[in-house]
Amino acid sequence: MTRPIAVVAFAQTDHLRSTDELSEVEMLMPVLHRVLDRTGLRTGDIGFTCSGSSDYLAGRAFSFTLALDGVGAWPPLSESHVETDGAWALYEAWVKLLTGDADTALVYAYGKSSPGSLRDVLTRQLDPYYVAPLWPDSVALAALQAQALIDAGDADEAALAAVAARSRADARANPHAQLSGPVPHGDHVVRPLRTGDCPPIGDGAAAVILAAGDRARELCERPAWITGIDHRVEAHSLGVRDLTDSPSTRLAAERAGAFERPVDTAELHAPFTAQEIVLRKALRLDDTVRVNPSGGALAAHPMMAAGLIRVGEAAARIHRGTSDRALAHATSGPCLQQNLVAVLEGDPR
Repeated sequence: MTRPIAVVAFAQTDHLRSTDELSEVEMLMPVLHRVLDRTGLRTGDIGFTCSGSSDYLAGRAFSFTLALDGVGAWPPLSESHVETDGAWALYEAWVKLLTGDADTALVYAYGKSSPGSLRDVLTRQLDPYYVAPLWPDSVALAALQAQALIDAGDADEAALAAVAARSRADARANPHAQLSGPVPHGDHVVRPLRTGDCPPIGDGAAAVILAAGDRARELCERPAWITGIDHRVEAHSLGVRDLTDSPSTRLAAERAGAFERPVDTAELHAPFTAQEIVLRKALRLDDTVRVNPSGGALAAHPMMAAGLIRVGEAAARIHRGTSDRALAHATSGPCLQQNLVAVLEGDPR
């Protein structure tokens, strides 16, 4: 029988346009303290630690080792790192707990996008032979995806604007959001995308604690059980993909058991408005599902942490009793290239 594993605590920073006065460690430490305080655990009680970040954002090699100062190097810890969004660090920690090697895990992620040009940095994700030398930036590639949706008749600019307006209206209830309330849709950045269709650039961090079995019930009144989780990847070459669909998201959701029963909440990592439309179709989400009640990535998009935040926000709604079965999605790479889907459920009430 599969070992039951749950998210028992979640914390995040206030997401800001710039945190010039803070190092990554200084930004991260308060979040780690808060997430540990919510369970009463100390660093020495954690069986496994895994983080997600990117040296390309920090501008130096092995930058994640400095962040370990925020966790504490003593007592010695079992630690790992992924060079991508923290949602994939959560997946690694989930596997570690499944093996029985640990009963608790701390997962954290952070990113400071403000020091450089994020649109240029993200070109390093592209095919180094055929695409990267052309230097198409992240917004231009997202605009290609949006135009493909419009050409297919699946959306228009008004539909994209409606996604942005709803997300940022919902973000008014999120004290950590960077953008909330009425936000002008603005001028075109790269047609058909306007400034309002794009995520804010900002800095932030997040952390969750996982626990297995009875330990989860000891640490949390209503654990968010991970009943399924899977991740898949599209072809690297954009030219062989249908940008109006996301078969990797659909397959990950199927393997995670998302289609077995309805979900009431979906936290989707959709940095651009058009991507929410693609994901809704791939995940078969109708209007009965509450999508991105936190405001989603259009309200705050700290690189390397935004996907982990989607899992954390979905888990937090289960903790509060406002959701019983939630879906969380994370993405990485251009035009929804890599996708992770987790299903979280609370104990029956």
